[in-house]
Parts: sequence; structure tokens; C-alpha cells
Amino acid sequence: MASEKIAIVATCNLNQWAMDFTGNLERIAESVARARALGARYRIGPELEVTGYGCEDHFLEPDTFLHSWEVLAELVKRGCSDNFLLDVGMPVMHHEVAYNCRVFALNRKIIFIRPKMVLADDGNYRESRWFRPWRAGRLEQHRLPEVIVSLDHSETCPIGEAILQCLDCRLASETCEELFTLDAPHIEYFLHGVDIISNGSGSHHSLRKLHRRIELLQSATRKGGGIYLYANQIGCDGGRLYYDGCALICLNGSVVAQAEQFTLQHEIEVIVAALDIGDVVSYRSAMASRGLQSSNRGSVFEISVKIALCLHKDQSLQTFPSPAIPVRYYTPEEEIAYGPACWLWDYLRRSGMAGFFLPLSGGADSSATATIVGAMCQLVAAAARDGNQRIIEDVRRITGQGSDFYPTDPRELASLLFHTCYMSSPGASSLETRRRAGTVADAIGAFHISVDIGATVDAVLDVFGQAFAGHRPKFKVHGGTHTENLAMQNVQARVRMVVAYLFAQLIPWARGKPGGLLVLGSANVDEGLRGYLTKYDCSSADINPIGGISKKDLRRFLEWASRPLSSGEGLGISCLMDVVTASPTAELEPITESYTQTDEQDMGMTYDDLTMFGRLRKLDLCGPLSMFRKLRVMWRKIHAPSEVAQKVKFFFRMYSINRHKMTTLTPSYHAENYSPEDNRFDLRPFLYNTRWPWQFRSIDNELEVHRISV
Repeated sequence: MASEKIAIVATCNLNQWAMDFTGNLERIAESVARARALGARYRIGPELEVTGYGCEDHFLEPDTFLHSWEVLAELVKRGCSDNFLLDVGMPVMHHEVAYNCRVFALNRKIIFIRPKMVLADDGNYRESRWFRPWRAGRLEQHRLPEVIVSLDHSETCPIGEAILQCLDCRLASETCEELFTLDAPHIEYFLHGVDIISNGSGSHHSLRKLHRRIELLQSATRKGGGIYLYANQIGCDGGRLYYDGCALICLNGSVVAQAEQFTLQHEIEVIVAALDIGDVVSYRSAMASRGLQSSNRGSVFEISVKIALCLHKDQSLQTFPSPAIPVRYYTPEEEIAYGPACWLWDYLRRSGMAGFFLPLSGGADSSATATIVGAMCQLVAAAARDGNQRIIEDVRRITGQGSDFYPTDPRELASLLFHTCYMSSPGASSLETRRRAGTVADAIGAFHISVDIGATVDAVLDVFGQAFAGHRPKFKVHGGTHTENLAMQNVQARVRMVVAYLFAQLIPWARGKPGGLLVLGSANVDEGLRGYLTKYDCSSADINPIGGISKKDLRRFLEWASRPLSSGEGLGISCLMDVVTASPTAELEPITESYTQTDEQDMGMTYDDLTMFGRLRKLDLCGPLSMFRKLRVMWRKIHAPSEVAQKVKFFFRMYSINRHKMTTLTPSYHAENYSPEDNRFDLRPFLYNTRWPWQFRSIDNELEVHRISV
């Protein structure tokens, strides 16, 4: 049924880039133009959209604040606030204190600045390094910079917490982390009769995270009734995070509009909904408890805003409200395919490089990285087939192709920008892994080569022999010591890294093309946690799309990717099942009749155990004793307490011995919340007492108590 009070509101995904004020300005302006064209009079954009969320220590620079105001001034001069409530995210310096703010403009005047009151300070977030939280319930005047004063001749505007009273509805704002808090601001706003809550966010992708975000939005509007607009960045804005968009509009607990979570099609995606304010009123009036709580609230600051967000009566009667829609969720396998793929594409097109280079071993990890590049090529080709001119021009620029080239075939595209190399070691590499590497590369369409690094390894060992005549290390299968065996493996691994960077620099030249290639890594999150990698080997790369993903999830991803495209899921790379069923191996030791190197044997633990250790260490915040206590219960049917103790001690010993490797870990796509990434996510020392005497003795004491009680 049509209503007399229909508000058309807009939110968006924007693919912003940290410190790219020029590009960010154009994307904001275009999103406003699209929102206006769709009938909206209000648009909410992502958190810190003017600067890009990931500026980090650039937020300590005065220039960043100056340029932000200059961008806002340009938006105002272009008419983006003419009869339109403009709401942008940007940093603001107030009384020499930096705040993360929403800035509202209407009819070329800055009418309100709303600072963030709860900062994100866990996981990947360090907002209090750059900003300070605003105290709730505080409202004062902010002196505007000259670049703004010269436009509207107003010297000040309100800054703080307030509700905007429009001519026909009430609106309030919160920012990202505030939604996730126990005492979220929207609770108070809804109890004060606010109809519309807007949230500009800078939220990154993690596997299986979207459910929580949407549940919070639905719960917020289901409990108190109301409209909730959620905006987010999308894409890689210059760091390890992929902001996963999924702008949303909720009404009374139901989702009525949802933007894409993973896409290359849009740098700008605007969604709108026609929403009946009367539905909010009737929903709330039926809740007696809400009425009682609302009637007992204290007063809040209000700012009068002279704009109507609802349509005129005659237009409302001809406009039907947007219906509820089913929420689109991706499976974890689809998330692994498309999140890192979109991140890689943004990184490649913005880096100025000519493509990717990957050491492809034929194992699960490097095949997973290759498959993600294959997924990227499929997404790019699909966008080109749809006529996306921006994508087509990006491909032509990256690959050096002419104006008559249309990248509609993903395998042809891969042959131009994706380069793989199988590096064999004499006696250690098998024909089977060589075959698998070639088959995977061919299925994706990569430009593939195979080389033997044996002579290079021998040359490095000869250098050692020049200094220590008569000392040539041997593998353990040839009678060498543990030290020799480890050195022989490490020299091969590090030679592969050197060869990888040599080829990445010279392959374009050899193929008659300019530029260089980005080297891709393929160490998974579990191997990083255990330290099962050689420092400065092929795990050392420019970027790593799987560094935040567990082995268990990667195996499931490869199985999914092997399914035919005609099935409606998968990537159609059927040869990946051969990779999934093969035993993981580093192929750094010679193969004999009685010995073949395998990862799990080398590590002394299974990948499933590693995943469990990682989750308990990071997510459950377990030290050795707490981990033993939890696993003793969880594994009571499969392991004796003494076995559990042995496993826990071994893990912590290996983890602490190898923790130093995390300091040089390749920048990786963040996908898993138990990542050991040392740069900003998992901050710990890298020099430990690896015997853990006090902690391990505590475990032994509990074992003794258990033995006596039994």
C-alpha cells in the first residue's frame, strides 16, 4: 500500500585509495550524482572516504586535514549539497585534537560535524594512535577553515553528538565500531524517536564475518524499529585489508537493499530504497516496553535541518516502498576465491606493474594462489564481456595491448599477465609434481616455464667450499648431520626466491614487453604460525593472497574450484582434484625408495592440529597451560592427557623458535582472525625462552595431579 511519507535514501560502496584525494573526490562526487539521479536527497558514504581509511600515520600530518577540507570545499562548489544532505567521512582537527568524523553539508553550508565516540582498537585497527574519541553528550562550536569560510561565509558550525531534525523525519549518525559496541549509540537514538540511523564504515573482510555484521544491523532495527543505512569501502586501498563493501539498508529487522561484497565491476555502487516512515511509527507504537523506555529518557541535543527527505505527498502516493529481500551470503570457498582475487586486481592495476609471477610447485598452496589469479582473470573477463570500459582500459594498459584488444577470454588474459615457473631440484623433485604444476598452469592459461636450479645450488655450495675446503654439506639420506640437512634444504629454498625475483624482472623484457612482475607468495597461515618456511625463501614475495588462510580451508577451496562452471559453482579447473589428493611436500630432500619428504612429518603435527592450536592461541588467548586445559577436554576421547601435554609443548616450542620469521612475513591478504602476522595484527616478541620452563612445569604439575587422582 502506498504511503504519504516515503523517504528515498542512498548508501554506497566506494573503492577509495589511501591518500588519493583526486580519485577519492571524483568517486564521492559521482556517488552523490547517482544517488540524486535515483531520487534520493541523502547519501551516506564510507568511513574516512575523503582520505581513504588506510592512511595510518598520514593521519598525523597536518596536510591530510588540510587536503580533506579542500576536497569537501570542492564537493560543495560542485553543488553536491544543493538541496541535498551531503554526509562525508573525513578527519577533522578540533582544538588541536584529531577526530574521525562525519561532516554534513546542506545548500553549500557545513551544518554539523559528528566525531566518532568509540574507536576501533583491536585486531587490525589502531585508531587511537591517530584519533581521540569524542565524549558522548557533548556539543560545541567548531571554527571552520578559511577554504570553507570563503564559500559560505559561516565561521563556525556545531561539532559533537546530536540528532538532526529534518522537516519530515529525524536522522542520527554512528560510525563503524559504534555499531559493534555493547552500548551502541543507535539504541539511545532510536529511543529518542530517530527514524534513520546512518553508519559510514571501514570494515574489512574476514572469512565468515558478514553474518555477524548483518545480524547486528537487523537486530538494531528489529529491537527498536527504524531504518539503518550502512556504507562501506570496497577493495584494496593500499594495505593488507580488503574492504568488502556490502552496503545495506535495513527496515524494522529486514534487509531491503544490499550492494555487492566482491566485485570488479564497480568502483562506485550506489543503492537506494524507498522507505515508509509510517512503517517505523506503527512498528514502534506496538511495542509497549519501547514506549515506556522512550518516555523516561533525558534530553539530547537537536539541530534543525531545513530539508525534507521524504517525497511530496503526490509523489509518495505513487511510490511503493521497497520490499524485504533475501540476504546474499557467500560460502567460505567463494569468499576465498573472490575476496583475494579482487584484492589482487586492485593491487595490480594501482601498482603500475605488468602482471604476476608465481613459483608453482604443483602443491596445494601454490596451486591455490594460482587458482585465485585464475578467479581474478574470470572476473576481469566477465566485466569486459559486460562492456566495462574502465576494466578494459586497465587491462590494455597493464598488458600493453592495443585499442582493439578485448580481454573477454580469461585464459588468454592469464597468458598475458600471469607467469608461473616450476623450479626442480635434482633428486628431490618428482615428475608427478612437475606434471601437476604444468597442468594447473595450462588450465588457468598462465605463461608457464620449468627450470632446474641444481647448477645454481651447486654454485652457491662451491662458494662455501672456497672458504672451507673439504667441507661440503650432505643430506641426511646421504649421511649428513641435521645441520647439514637443514642447510641443504634452505639453500635450495633461498635460490628459488632469487630465481623468482630474477624472472619477475626479466620475463617481460624477454617477451618484448615493458615493466616488471609482482612476485606472489603461497605460504598459508598455519605454516606461518608453525614457522614451517625458510626465511627469505619463496615465502618472501611482494604479496601473498593466501597468507591468512588455513590449509583446511584451502583444501576445501581447491575442491570447490575443481567443480565445473556449468554446475553454478566452482571455477571449472578440474585438475585441482589431483592436487587435493596429493600429500603436501616441500621437495627439498632427495627421494629414495624408503623416504619421501612430507610436510606433516617435517612439522611433527597435522594441519588440522595446527589450525586448532592457532585458534586457541589467538582467538581464545591461550598460553601453554590454558591450551592444555582446553585440549585435554576437547581431545579426551582420542588422546591421553600426557599426549595432549606433549603436543602443546611441542607446538609452543616450535612456535617460539620460529617466531622471528613472522617479522619478515610477506604482506598477506587478511582472511583469518588467528593470523600470526607480526606487522600489526599479532604483536608479540620474537625472542623467547623457548623452553617455557614455568609454563611447562605448570602443565607437568597438572598432569601429576591428574595421575594421582586417577
